[in-house]
Amino acid sequence: MTKSEIRNTKFGRSENASAGAIRDFKDLHVWQHARELRSFAYDLIRKFPSEERYGLSSQLRRVLISVTANIAEGFGRYSYQENIQFSRVAGGSAFEVRDHLTTALDQRYVSSEEFEAAENLAQRVIQTLNGYIRSTRARQSERPGDQANE
Repeated sequence: MTKSEIRNTKFGRSENASAGAIRDFKDLHVWQHARELRSFAYDLIRKFPSEERYGLSSQLRRVLISVTANIAEGFGRYSYQENIQFSRVAGGSAFEVRDHLTTALDQRYVSSEEFEAAENLAQRVIQTLNGYIRSTRARQSERPGDQANE
């Protein structure tokens, strides 16, 4: 059995799984939502004043990238516990995004409508991440023999 087959079996999938199978981090709904948030927020950042280029704009870009990158990195780990930990870090980064967006609202860099749209996307990412963590924990408890190596 190849590493890919072992990994897919570990996550409750087989190579012959349906078209909805999760074969890559890009297939995860949580990563897709985080990508949508990143794209939307990048559009907002373009409107920030130039003096924020190395301040709030830079911080917000870094943390937006952190959300998707940590989801991807966790997916790439072969341990349930590591996947959960990276997902938790991604969740913390999503909360940081919310704080930076609140700062942008307070400084009037974004409108209340733009803020609400971004806030809703961030909340969806957080909720989906929480579901992904619960699902990963459930898969872990279904395979007690694998926990010794986690």
